[in-house]
Amino acid sequence: MMIDDQCFVAQTADAKILLHVTNVCGECYRDLHEGEPIYYDLQEYRYLCEACAEGLSERMNEACEIEEEGGGLF
Repeated sequence: MMIDDQCFVAQTADAKILLHVTNVCGECYRDLHEGEPIYYDLQEYRYLCEACAEGLSERMNEACEIEEEGGGLF
């Protein structure tokens, strides 16, 4: 699955990002490591690991909004 470049900004984790912004994924809280690809979520303003960015990208519509999955109480 391709990650939508309209919804995410792809970067490589560097020491500055990991030290000054975050060192964990904003979705699953997995540790991010220097040199790995990370993705900035332009809707929720957070850094994500590749797996979480791919998962969210699959559930987003063209406007980068997460489509309701249903199955809730109401």
